[in-house]
Amino acid sequence: MAKKKTLKNGESTIAVHGGERRWRGSVTTPIVQTSTFVFKNMKEVAEYTSGKKSHYEYGRYGNPTQEAAEKKLAMLEETDFCLLFDCGMSAISATVLALMKSGDHIILTDDAYKQTLNFAENFLPRFGIEVTVVPMDDYKAMEAAIRKNTVILFSESPTNPYLNIADLDRVAELGRKHNVATVIDGTFGGPYNQKPAKSGIDIVIHSGTKYLAGHNDVLSGAVLGSKKYFRQIKDFQKMTGGVPDPNSCFLLLRGLKTYSLRMERQNRTATEIAVHLEKHPKVRRVYYPGLPSHRQHELAKKQMRGFGGVVTFEVDGNLEQTLKFLDSLELCLIAPSLGGPESLITHPATVTYYAITREERLAIGILDELIRLAVGLEDPEDIIADLDQALDSI
Repeated sequence: MAKKKTLKNGESTIAVHGGERRWRGSVTTPIVQTSTFVFKNMKEVAEYTSGKKSHYEYGRYGNPTQEAAEKKLAMLEETDFCLLFDCGMSAISATVLALMKSGDHIILTDDAYKQTLNFAENFLPRFGIEVTVVPMDDYKAMEAAIRKNTVILFSESPTNPYLNIADLDRVAELGRKHNVATVIDGTFGGPYNQKPAKSGIDIVIHSGTKYLAGHNDVLSGAVLGSKKYFRQIKDFQKMTGGVPDPNSCFLLLRGLKTYSLRMERQNRTATEIAVHLEKHPKVRRVYYPGLPSHRQHELAKKQMRGFGGVVTFEVDGNLEQTLKFLDSLELCLIAPSLGGPESLITHPATVTYYAITREERLAIGILDELIRLAVGLEDPEDIIADLDQALDSI
């Protein structure tokens, strides 16, 4: 008789043990480095094609290493399924295109990731898909934008770079009321800090490149959600590709084992840095959901366990002084992305929005003095000391 499971495991235990495939006594799930899989005989083929027995067939359709990582993530996010993709934007585009057709309508919030908005506004109309962009936290405008042909309501929380917070309960309520699929990009929060599905959100998307993998060494994307949407997105992935390779899945599994520990540390460090910067005479303003000064602090406290590892702030100076501050840093590395062991810092105006004019940047709130800091795993006092000496240089 099988041993009855009585233990309810916590998140750190799930991060270590959830989904693991321990073949022949291996502690870690092996990298199944193959593009295709062998059938023993034609009877096994017939059992597979008839649905009587499961079997791996071809790497684009699934891989044991990939499956282990997907199961672990679904357990952490508390969703029915997880599908891994080769990057976050692949996960976003596949989800939208899988669920929509010509003549359908999608609503996005205006504070979504730049490339998400770019994809929606400049690519989807080519396929006859209508797009409406509404203010981030204007839920009346969000509801007013819903039409009979609206299929998806897409938002993000926290957002990049201002770390605005979507009211997940209200977004989910609108979706249920109007029979619209709700999608949240939860990359900046992660399942440790928030679980949108528990608020009723249908689909959660992550760039696994960031906190989930956590080591700045792999690209990955994840779609998680209700089983209602699994088949459509899975079939689209099987047709179009976008799958991660086995080694990337192995690196994601490796990163997830320390996920809870890393998030605890980065949440704590970011809060300490945000509090310090808010008092600094050469910092004009700090944006961090964990600060009482953040306009959605109470909402963040309600629906988040921690506030993430990104701190955005404005240098009290001009563009020249802001660039000098960046060039004076010794520990923090000038680079995009977030969630890894190394603290990364970036200047949105010149790194992310370099392709548009200054006037266009200012119109969407991207100031010359704006800085986004993604804290790593260094000692908090060392990061603070580096920021201080660089600020002193201006």
